Amino acid sequence: MELELTSGIEATLIEEAARAHPLECCGLLLGQGAMITAAQPVRNVHPDPATHFELDPAALIAAHRAARDGGPQVLGYYHSHPNGLARPSATDESDASGDGRVWAIVAAGRVSWWRDGPRGFEALPTRVLPG
Repeated sequence: MELELTSGIEATLIEEAARAHPLECCGLLLGQGAMITAAQPVRNVHPDPATHFELDPAALIAAHRAARDGGPQVLGYYHSHPNGLARPSATDESDASGDGRVWAIVAAGRVSWWRDGPRGFEALPTRVLPG
């Protein structure tokens, strides 16, 4: 399955990472099916935000409630790697749940896309549409 999103959403992720640097930013990827329609920034509540991220649980719960009420679905998550490596880290691998969600990792001005599968992270093909 190919993931689709607009260039505007990708630009938002890159801007959020630049704004948070040297700390990690994080947020939610919202949409339907294989289409990401929004990136929602979420406060990073991890005690060491320079090298880790943890989504604010209240924001995650609110997004799931909104989805149950007919809003966009929570397709996955994004976070930045201030170290410049746009791939899942050992910490990402250990924190992943294998639930099939999308993970976007922003580093060095680019975004890489991953699926959190039962056997670990797999690169996810994406199509970036104008907009």
